[in-house]
Amino acid sequence: MEKSIVIAGFGGQGVLFAGQVLAYAALAEGKEVTWFPSYGPEMRGGTAHCTVIISDEAIGAPLVNAPDVVIAMNTPSVQKYAAKMTAGAIMLINASLAAPGSMAVDATTHWIPVNQIAQNAGAERAANVAMLGALLAVSPILPLQAVADAISDHLPARHKDLLPANLLALETGYAYARNEPKLVT
Repeated sequence: MEKSIVIAGFGGQGVLFAGQVLAYAALAEGKEVTWFPSYGPEMRGGTAHCTVIISDEAIGAPLVNAPDVVIAMNTPSVQKYAAKMTAGAIMLINASLAAPGSMAVDATTHWIPVNQIAQNAGAERAANVAMLGALLAVSPILPLQAVADAISDHLPARHKDLLPANLLALETGYAYARNEPKLVT
């Protein structure tokens, strides 16, 4: 099994942290993993994305032309990666920032209102973590508990007070995607 995941959005949405969490969880599960970050000149507000590859075997290169999964946290990310999607690929879109049906995507598409999920969990900035939960529901590449453990272990000390809200956002994102109303796009 090898899965390539691109996580993309604006700087400040926790895109790179979400990728790190997946990488740490995969390592804890004994998987081979690469994490390749990229961000624009402005950390907060600029563009950011990372690529995570999780595999049972050695990974040849950290670069991906056609990802298996794209997490698009904003409309520009949907527009950028929609053309790179191939048959059988999955795109998870932040429905809080992009309107369903507003763009054509040639992949299995899931519209997840992660900003609302995070806000309801008590941490508006946990939208990235809610999206990780949704990812695990639609593509069970790792156990939910492994990702929860990685969040617990790697959440920066300055944000440890937000750990319960982040774990709730993870679980709620997972539950939402498992029971997601089917949207036609």
